[in-house]
Amino acid sequence: MTNFINTYLPNVVANWEGDNGFVVAIWQTLYMTFVSAIFAGIFGIILGILLVVTTDDGITPHKNFYNVLDKLVNLFRSIPFVILLAVIGPFTKLVVGQTIGPKGALVPLIIGTAPFFARQVQLALVEVDHGVIEAAEAMGLSPMKIIFRVYLKEGLPELIRSGTFTTISLIGLTAMAGAVGGGGLGNMAIAVGYQRFENDVTIVSMIFILILVFIIQGIGDLLVRKLEH
Repeated sequence: MTNFINTYLPNVVANWEGDNGFVVAIWQTLYMTFVSAIFAGIFGIILGILLVVTTDDGITPHKNFYNVLDKLVNLFRSIPFVILLAVIGPFTKLVVGQTIGPKGALVPLIIGTAPFFARQVQLALVEVDHGVIEAAEAMGLSPMKIIFRVYLKEGLPELIRSGTFTTISLIGLTAMAGAVGGGGLGNMAIAVGYQRFENDVTIVSMIFILILVFIIQGIGDLLVRKLEH
């Protein structure tokens, strides 16, 4: 096995350790993915709930607020991520003190993902049975209690599906961020593998990304099955 690796993956072995090696790149990808997922998830759920409850048939309708928020979500969803990286560079530096590296990628990753997840949350929550919502209102539950006891509880399986899909999309964005200085496996695949013609590095980087995708998808599917049963 060792001979096979040394023969067919020599550049992977040479770039396995060190400041710019695979070990660091894997950690950077995990860091960017899960830290961004946590914050984008929080902001996305808040925005998604606001979109649902302030619509005309929501539990706290507010047409003007909904229209403004809806357009803002559409606006930030429409900006290509590579352009977003450059446009919010000054804001990123103000928040985290740098625009490159995994830390510098967090702000654009969160801003780029939160509106996308917010729309997914909205789509998941509007599927909640309106009869259950009306029953909760008839019982005198406050809007906040309806949000937690009805919307989030009843829509949890769909929220997990949406969260899984969004996290997988986020992995792709971390690879894109890595290609422009964000670090991680994207940086390994492009800056080391592609630009230096070290194809084994590119292929192994892709394999690690696919493994991460399969793990997240598997965990998401398992949670959904348990909740639906």
